[in-house]
Amino acid sequence: MIDNELLEILACPACKGPVELQEDRIVCQQCGLRYPIRDGIPIMLVDEAERVEATGGEPDSSD
Repeated sequence: MIDNELLEILACPACKGPVELQEDRIVCQQCGLRYPIRDGIPIMLVDEAERVEATGGEPDSSD
């Protein structure tokens, strides 16, 4: 689990927007990129992020 204090200081590396914890991902509230959490460590790399399609479908990690 990610500590709330850590979540408060994290920002999306792509757009600098605020992030929140959703299930097993850190999700940017502005651009919607979803960053994985591995072994309790958020992987805040744009290359590792999943982009959610505009249609609200499944994540697209082909970027």
